[in-house]
Amino acid sequence: MRIGLVSDTHDLLRPEVLDYLRGSDHIVHAGDICGEAVLAELARLAPLTAVRGNNDRGAWAQRLREREVLRLGGATLLVLHDIADLRLAPDTAGAGTVVCGHSHQPRVEQRDGVLVVNPGSAGPRRFRLPISAGELIVEQGRVTARLATF
Repeated sequence: MRIGLVSDTHDLLRPEVLDYLRGSDHIVHAGDICGEAVLAELARLAPLTAVRGNNDRGAWAQRLREREVLRLGGATLLVLHDIADLRLAPDTAGAGTVVCGHSHQPRVEQRDGVLVVNPGSAGPRRFRLPISAGELIVEQGRVTARLATF
């Protein structure tokens, strides 16, 4: 199973990011969407799960939760926008993988036996950080992560 990862689009869906996400079995957006049209476009590609980021405001954003727990392909994922919120409320709901955003810095790391993936920012360029997205490959409950820069 291929799970496409995106975060911090800030109301900008780049064609190269959309091309990268095509073929995903599911897409996860880790917040700072900033526009309902972004969600509609992503949902055309694959089933979509999105969480609310600190820049997501308005009635459409209020429908999004701050955390989601997904069970896909035999893996359990926790999705939230800011990894700092996990330190405040550290319950990972038994998830072996945490997907977050907020920092705009693409990163894959292990923390206390949990895979933490930040796909970085797919929206407007910030500082010298790359435009990026990611994917999780789930095979027999085992999760591997890859990042792509554009």
